[in-house]
Amino acid sequence: MKSTTIIDIAKELGISKSTVSRALSGDTHNVKPETMKIICETAKRMGYQRNEMAVNLRRQTTRNIGIIIPEVVTSFFMNFIQQAQKELRKQGYRTIIAVSNENPELEAENLQMLEQCRVEGILISVCHKNKNASLYTSIVRHGIPIVFFDRRVEGIEASVVCIDDYLMAFFMVERLIRSGCRKIVHMKGPEHISNGHDRYRGYRDALEKFAIPYDKRYVIKGGLSAEEGGAAIEEFLSQGLEFDGLFGFTETSTLGAKSLLQKKHYRIPEDVSLCCISGTTLCTLVHPMVTAVEQPVNEMATLSCQLLLSQIADPNVARESVILRGHIEERESTLTKQ
Repeated sequence: MKSTTIIDIAKELGISKSTVSRALSGDTHNVKPETMKIICETAKRMGYQRNEMAVNLRRQTTRNIGIIIPEVVTSFFMNFIQQAQKELRKQGYRTIIAVSNENPELEAENLQMLEQCRVEGILISVCHKNKNASLYTSIVRHGIPIVFFDRRVEGIEASVVCIDDYLMAFFMVERLIRSGCRKIVHMKGPEHISNGHDRYRGYRDALEKFAIPYDKRYVIKGGLSAEEGGAAIEEFLSQGLEFDGLFGFTETSTLGAKSLLQKKHYRIPEDVSLCCISGTTLCTLVHPMVTAVEQPVNEMATLSCQLLLSQIADPNVARESVILRGHIEERESTLTKQ
């Protein structure tokens, strides 16, 4: 059905379209109150809806912000979006949400779509640390600021907000060791995700602190999904190596490993203490509940929005790297300190 336009309202009332336009824009200086009332009532009756995009384009602004996330399985990214929308709405901005599904090609399509929609800025948690680097650079050069959150990309003129993945990994593995674990498996994240290496370094340095020899056989590729985590730990078990702890790169793969271990009749935490980084409410919906590093998602979203809006207001403002502190939620999947 054809949308009602200002011209349609003008024809209905037998007045000029400029008068209708002024009235619908709230121009009380140039339109009499009684005329404005008639026009607004007619517009409502005819189902007129203002074309915000056209208005904003005339003003050289869209008041839209793009948000790209890599997955929707865990609640972390949904919580980020909710908080970001809340913060942006306060400032009169709307959001366009896109999901990359951990696919760089789909992420590139989403970025190009947002650029074509003339968003004023982009918040993004990338799925690959370098595959779309040239595209990020191009978008920034075209005057659309980017803020990376949760995952970093080096060499781009953009702000970033994330936790100290190295430090939190170190603290988590340290807790495992202090509770008595000595043979700890690390389900490592993919090489193309920046914080995977940071968490791996934290694991290695914690072992070194307690003079526990590093054994590469205990570092396995855990992937990102529950299926990949289960397959990774099953392959590790086939080697027949003794182990008493497991530290996972991320929640979903760790939960997959946990499920497989329990099917194999491993008791958690009596036989294997198990924990991860990037925990969300999913870690509390299983038995036993899983010890995890949780990220301050609301703070991350709020700061990301503040940085982005400051860059929109002043393109010359300095880019920042904000490192937040995660917190360890100790639950039943790890043994208490001896």
